[in-house]
Order: sequence, then structure tokens, then C-alpha cells
Amino acid sequence: MIDLQSAGQGLDGYGLLCAQLESLLADERDFIANAAQFSAFLYSQLEDLNWAGFYLNRNQELVLGPFQGQIACVRIPFGRGVCGTAAATLQTQRVEDVHAFAGHIACDSASNSELVVPLVKDGRLIGVLDLDSPKLARFGVADQAGIEQLAAIFLRLSDC
Repeated sequence: MIDLQSAGQGLDGYGLLCAQLESLLADERDFIANAAQFSAFLYSQLEDLNWAGFYLNRNQELVLGPFQGQIACVRIPFGRGVCGTAAATLQTQRVEDVHAFAGHIACDSASNSELVVPLVKDGRLIGVLDLDSPKLARFGVADQAGIEQLAAIFLRLSDC
């Protein structure tokens, strides 16, 4: 596990994660296989996560995809909760306290903060990458930039 805190949570630590992800996904193009590997990679490499995974765009609704962590909500309408907001706005949602987020959907009551990155390829929303933490304010600006960079690598190396 990379201690991004001692690495300053900057792109130095995420730079190493990016190189590792490139290597992990280099020989595979299948979206589901790569999504499963990517969620396992994030869950094992980032501290203070209790969920890492995907919700996929299925007819303007998010449907659970590959993930690591506790059982999860299966369907999330666009515009509802943190994931649905990211899907509807196509903007990353970094939430320090999910309990203060209007309309938050509590799939796991242990989650306190969340980072959701919309996955857009060729102008089309594929889904969202969702990271949850039991720690309040777990995700900072450097985390957001690093996870967005990792998501871009995933999209580039996966057929979707």
C-alpha cells in the first residue's frame, strides 16, 4: 500500500500508482476485466477506503458494476446522491461529509466521505468511479487530481 500521506498526497504517490495501473492493464482491453482489476487495485493501494468501484450508465440510470467492499446499492437514478449527481453534471464530486450532502444515498452507513469521477469517453458517459471512506474529509484536491488521472488511464486502455 502506498502511503500517499507521507508522499504529501501529491502526484508523486499518484504518479507511481499511474505507472502501476498502466502496467496492470497493458495487456487487456476488456472493460469489465479492467474495471474489476482497477477497483481491486484502488481498494488495495489507497488507505482509508471502505468501497471502490463502478456504477455503469444503463439507459440514463447507474447500475452497479465491478467493485471491492461491502454490498452496495444496485441502481442509482441520475441526479440522486453523490454518484447520480456526478453522472448528471459530468463533474467530479468530492464530498467531505456525505451526511451533509443533500439527497445522499446511504448504501453503507460507515461511509463518511466520497469521491466520484464521471467516466466519459468520446463524449459519452460510460459510468462513474466511486470511492468511499469511513474517514471524514478523506479526499483532498490532490486525491481528486490523482484519481482523475488514474480514471483517464483506465478509459484509454479499456474498450468501452
